[in-house]
Amino acid sequence: IGDALAGHAGVDGIVLTGGVPTGKAVMAKASERLTPVTLELGGKGAHLVFPDADLRTAAKAVCFGIFMNAGQMCWAGSRLIVHEDVHDDLVEAIVAEIGKWPVGPGLSEGVRMGSLVHTSHRDEVLEKLNAGLAMGGQVVLGGAAMTEDHPDGAFMQPTVVTGVDENNLLFTEELFGPVLAVTSFSEESEALRLANATEFGLLNGVWTQHLGRAHRLARDLQCGMVSINEYPITFPQTAFTGWKMSGIGVEQSLDALRFYTRVKNVNVKI
Repeated sequence: IGDALAGHAGVDGIVLTGGVPTGKAVMAKASERLTPVTLELGGKGAHLVFPDADLRTAAKAVCFGIFMNAGQMCWAGSRLIVHEDVHDDLVEAIVAEIGKWPVGPGLSEGVRMGSLVHTSHRDEVLEKLNAGLAMGGQVVLGGAAMTEDHPDGAFMQPTVVTGVDENNLLFTEELFGPVLAVTSFSEESEALRLANATEFGLLNGVWTQHLGRAHRLARDLQCGMVSINEYPITFPQTAFTGWKMSGIGVEQSLDALRFYTRVKNVNVKI
C-alpha cells in the first residue's frame, strides 16, 4: 500500500513518521513523480550533563526521556554524556529515580513504564543490548526481560549501562527500547564531539547553569532541536525537525503548515 501511495499521481505530498529504511523507500518512490516529502525518522538523543547542573532534576528528566513509552520514541534520550566529576553521583541519582518507575500494563494504577510493542521487538532490543555489552560496558541496573513478573507481555527492565565508548553499538544505534548508554567526558569540546558522533540529529539536551556554554552547544550541536535544563521540551507552535538521518522537513509550527501549501505567482495587467 505504501509503495502505491508514494508513487500515485493523486498524492501531492507525503508526511511519514517511521524508521530510516521505510523513510528511504518512501522518498525513493516519491522521487519518481517529484512528490515532496516530510520525513520524521530515527534518533539517538544525548544528554550532556556538566558539573554545575542540577543533578536531581537532570536525573528525573533523563529517566523520562528514555523510559517513557519504554524508550519507544524517536526523540528518546538514549545516550547520557556526563562529566567525569559528577558521573557517579548522577548514575546513582538515576538508579534511585528508576525505583519510582513501576513497570506493568499501561492501564494499571501507578505504572509508569509499560510493555514494548511486541515480544519480537523486545527480543531484538535484548539481542542488541547483549551485542553491545560484548563490546564493553557494565550493566548497573536491569538488562533482562520481565517474563516471570509479566508472562503475557513484552516487558523489559529499565536498563542503565555505564562505560560505553563511542564505538559501541549502544552508543551509535537506535535500539528503540528502555536502554540508557552512559559515557563520561572531561572537556566541553569532547562532550560536543561525542554528541555529534552519530548519524542521527533529532533532539539533544544540555544541562548546565553556564549560559554561554548553553548557547555554544545549542549552536554547535548537529540536531534540529535542543532542550536546555529540561527534556524533552517541544510545543505545537515550535518546529519539530531533525537533521542528518533523523529526517527532512518540519512537523509542528507554521513551518510545517507551509508544506501543505503551494506558492503561485499571479500577474495581472489592469
